[in-house]
Amino acid sequence: MTIDLGLPTRYRAIFISDFHIGTRRAQSEMLLDFLKFTESDSLYLVGDIVDNWSLQKTWFWDQTHNDVIQKLLRKARKGTRVIYIPGNHDERFRDFVGARFGRIAVMQDAIHVTADKKRYLVLHGDEFDGVVKYAKWLAFLGDHAYGIALSLNYSVNRLRRRLGLPYWSLSAYLKRRVKQAVQFVSNFEQAVVREARKRHADGVICGHIHTPEISMIDGIHYCNDGDWVESCSALVEHYDGRFELIHWSDRYANDSPLPAVENKGPAHAYQHRDRRLAPAD
Repeated sequence: MTIDLGLPTRYRAIFISDFHIGTRRAQSEMLLDFLKFTESDSLYLVGDIVDNWSLQKTWFWDQTHNDVIQKLLRKARKGTRVIYIPGNHDERFRDFVGARFGRIAVMQDAIHVTADKKRYLVLHGDEFDGVVKYAKWLAFLGDHAYGIALSLNYSVNRLRRRLGLPYWSLSAYLKRRVKQAVQFVSNFEQAVVREARKRHADGVICGHIHTPEISMIDGIHYCNDGDWVESCSALVEHYDGRFELIHWSDRYANDSPLPAVENKGPAHAYQHRDRRLAPAD
């Protein structure tokens, strides 16, 4: 999808997750570009912001990672309400759940009420990933394999840039093609949808699986904001309560920033899939 340059730069709420800064795979320059050209009343950081797993093994932290943190703090100082929901890669920050640092609140999960008064459960989602919950050693192994795939991404896209081609994610392609990965995503979606229903929410907003998606699943509005290592995507709420996925890599490839004006007017709507849950095991 190519970004419509008529979209507003200011949104009612922005949901972003899975930066994985502290790793070489983090697309921090693209993330900084996104943060530069967008503003919001509320900003939800939906987990895996700093990758403590990776930092424990190999220290990597460049200036762009500092810049991301400084940009987020600056937004909070200027009045943006920031809600930070730690994930499994930054689980150490869960020790600060319930604390406030200025306009930044650290929460286990949150309920976001949209402009049209619908309730959305916001969580990272790792608690519904059986591998992370019950076999953490396997999660570490999978994370290592994922890192290898993302390293290949870098080489592939360096060649594509030389050829004048846009960004393309090898790891996302492989994930779509592997049957077990597709089933894992489906199981994850079903689990978080059931949790949203249990909490009497109209929808759920999450991250964790690095698969951006907006869909209706058995009457629950499922939204996954994606990540900033392969899809480079964000979920935004417009001022009329509509949600949209923005794939910033498309805009970044075109090198065409959004106009720096506030515009609460209409934008094109998303397309969604209406699906039914499979029976619970």
